[in-house]
Amino acid sequence: MALPSALRVFTSSPLPPPHLSRLLFSSHLHLCKIPPPSFPFNNNRFSPFPIQDERPTFIPAAVPDSSNQTSADSVAADDNFNDSGAILSACLVGVFTGIAVVLFNNGVHEIRDFFWDGIPSRGASWLREKPLESVWVRVISVPACGGLIVSVLNSARNAVSEASFSARGALGSVLKVLAACFTLGTGNSLGPEGPSVEIGSTIAKEMHSSLDKNPQTKLSLLAAGSAAGFSSGFNAAVAGCFFAVESVLWPSSPADSSVSLTNTTSMLILSAVIASLISEVGLGSEPAFKVPEYDFRSYGELPLYLLLGILCGLVSLAFSNLTSYFLGVVDNLNKDVGIPKPVFPVVGGLTVGVIALAYPEILYWGFENVDILLESRPFVKGLPGDLLFQLVAVKIIATSLCRAFGLVGGYYAPSLFIGAATGMAYGKFISFAIAQSDPAIHLSILEVASPQAYGLVGMAATLAGVCQVPLTAVLLLFELTQDYRIVLPLLGAVGLSSWVTSGWMKRKDIKGTKALEDGNVSTNQQPEASNNTTSVSSNEAPAYFNNLCEVESSLCVDDSSIKTNDLEKRIFVSEAMRTRFVTVTMSTLLTEVVTLMLSEKQSCAVIVDNDNLLMGLLTLSDIQEFSEFTKDKSIDSKVLLVSEICSLDNAKCKVTWTATPTMDILSAEMIMSKHGLNQVPVILEHVKGCRGQPIGLLDRECINLTCRAVATIESLDFDTVKLIEK
Repeated sequence: MALPSALRVFTSSPLPPPHLSRLLFSSHLHLCKIPPPSFPFNNNRFSPFPIQDERPTFIPAAVPDSSNQTSADSVAADDNFNDSGAILSACLVGVFTGIAVVLFNNGVHEIRDFFWDGIPSRGASWLREKPLESVWVRVISVPACGGLIVSVLNSARNAVSEASFSARGALGSVLKVLAACFTLGTGNSLGPEGPSVEIGSTIAKEMHSSLDKNPQTKLSLLAAGSAAGFSSGFNAAVAGCFFAVESVLWPSSPADSSVSLTNTTSMLILSAVIASLISEVGLGSEPAFKVPEYDFRSYGELPLYLLLGILCGLVSLAFSNLTSYFLGVVDNLNKDVGIPKPVFPVVGGLTVGVIALAYPEILYWGFENVDILLESRPFVKGLPGDLLFQLVAVKIIATSLCRAFGLVGGYYAPSLFIGAATGMAYGKFISFAIAQSDPAIHLSILEVASPQAYGLVGMAATLAGVCQVPLTAVLLLFELTQDYRIVLPLLGAVGLSSWVTSGWMKRKDIKGTKALEDGNVSTNQQPEASNNTTSVSSNEAPAYFNNLCEVESSLCVDDSSIKTNDLEKRIFVSEAMRTRFVTVTMSTLLTEVVTLMLSEKQSCAVIVDNDNLLMGLLTLSDIQEFSEFTKDKSIDSKVLLVSEICSLDNAKCKVTWTATPTMDILSAEMIMSKHGLNQVPVILEHVKGCRGQPIGLLDRECINLTCRAVATIESLDFDTVKLIEK
């Protein structure tokens, strides 16, 4: 007996005729033929094959076999071997990363001693004690010379990347580390911890490609490398583990449940501990910076720390935005004006040298400059509050210019410097304000801690705001201070700073997505203009999706998301959407809808009217929730229609956003993420709003599968070309 004619399996195809429709093997399912749509499809990317008729196949029942137990034991043995191999690989990553970071830091010190021979080692404050006439040539020429060497190394790295695909990974990384050594050794305003993290991640990638080729452990091994690099850079193993979680594991969000969380945790811990131990042996057991003497007077000053967190959040925003702005300016100067890229590192070093004539503290001098700000070294005079506020602004400008002009280094050390200056200036201002208050209203609850306490909290808050690693920032300061009293103000300030910066990023994301939404609305009205609209929006996407990667490249050691974004901008919805989906009407029984979903292995059904125009979308989860409701009301679920579930809660069936075949899948995915959608119907042409003839269904599984397929095809083509060249 045939089902009602309104209940159909709807198929369409982005391929030219005759592949638009076919007859199903099941006699009670009907197909709906539609006219061939005219939208882009890359026939060179996917080869169309006719779909053969499906016929039921008899599969005999499995017969118990005595070899099943042996096979299970063999699989278990293989799993244990893979787990042991992953743990061993993580340990090796920790060993090699620790050694590499020790060599890297020693290289920076040797270069600094060579260029700044005879200079005191108590930070760059020595310049304030020297007559400007005797040092200005050296102060300007040394950073500029470093920029010149970095320019040569960057050019060599680009030449290697273009000439040799097989050698560009290892050799390119070595050249980048050398560029970082000369950047920091000559005093340019960046830091060593970012390159340390990239060293660890590069070693992890090479280790995975050469020893452990198991794809399930790739992300875990990459996280272990990041943890090892951070731990050896700061000599803080616990913070290194959480850094890997926040910067690698959480953003990647692997959907493959086969990845062992236990193994990943073990790999992180072992790699971080081993690298930190080797770094401690090679560089000494002293922490990255000297923790000053500080105190906490009362919990009544907690609101002051919360205000400091907001201030550090605003400073972090200024830092990130200025970096993005300068990167855009340099890119325009290169493309529009025609200034060659090798010129920029030299200009950057020269600019840093000129700024250092007035503010020598911006020069990279290890963490000695931070110690001077925190007044943690004996016989070293601290800086006044007004100068500290000036250093915040100048350090932001100098570091942003270094990053934009192509000098190599990280943002962790500059963030800590800026946070220390902000906290110390804020603490001195608060102490001055309290001291100037009327003694008659002076209360013990108004007693404030020393400025050093605010300086430490400001360091963590700024690091969390700039790099979006709040847990890492809290644990780093707690691990270095080993004082539980600092945790409460630390959590409050870091939380607010991270909230301020993440809130700004979300608002920027909303503005970008709003442009896509406007493009979608205009697409509804003018289908022929949709391609142009969406392509403009897509080009703007990386500006707010990859903001952290622009600021600190070590936060994006897993570059798969960046590559995916590039792919998604080049793939149309018509190439990724499902062309086979279930359609129902308002008069269809819910039991029949579920039966058809089960038959077609679909989790949703498209609701259409008698003219085959889109009315809504019904998911299996909606039906499950509705069935629980009917049980409580003692309603016979066998006679319920689609219209009843939609009338009860119109939001369940209503479709507010749709995609078009000519949209790129990055634009469609951004709309899905913005509105919390798992799938969107694809409409051929719009009649009223989101109404129109449905021709497909786009979900995240389709997007992921298509991106993986296209990436594989392009990789195969690239490898084939390289083999032919050889």
